[in-house]
Amino acid sequence: MLKNNIRSVKASEIELKERVVAINRVAKVVKGGRRFSFAAIVVVGDGNGVVGYGLGKANEVTDAIAKGIDDAKKNLVKVPLYHHTVPHAMEGKYSGGFVLVKPAAAGTGVIAGGAMRAVLESAGIKDVLCKSKGSSNPHNVVKATFDALSKMRDPLAVAQQRGVNLQKVFNG
Repeated sequence: MLKNNIRSVKASEIELKERVVAINRVAKVVKGGRRFSFAAIVVVGDGNGVVGYGLGKANEVTDAIAKGIDDAKKNLVKVPLYHHTVPHAMEGKYSGGFVLVKPAAAGTGVIAGGAMRAVLESAGIKDVLCKSKGSSNPHNVVKATFDALSKMRDPLAVAQQRGVNLQKVFNG
């Protein structure tokens, strides 16, 4: 998991909703033929700034999803929100995945692709503009989105650190 200045949260304290991002069927060739197994990427969130992702692998789809949910609950982070959007623009990168996340005006909605949309909606972000550049692999896109969200700074903390009010942070 990404470890730079992340605000971690315990899963037992909140009510989480699960969302399956992608399911991948993997075939292993053995003596008797092909043996199939499944890998599932799952995002969980409370819709109020807490979100996590996990990967589960198993021989059955339901087992893979259950393992992914358990893994996601171990990797929860708190995302700063400002009026149902992100506080500022940020870029995230993981391997070949590169994403751009920008705040949007109220009523814009979540303008994002599949894997990014799942992460942002689970976090409770309602208005945001996003662009995925580079790899469209769901693994990389989800992790790059988490990188961007984990680098976000809380506007109230920035205002206190600078010793100014919140409006001065945004309006200069």
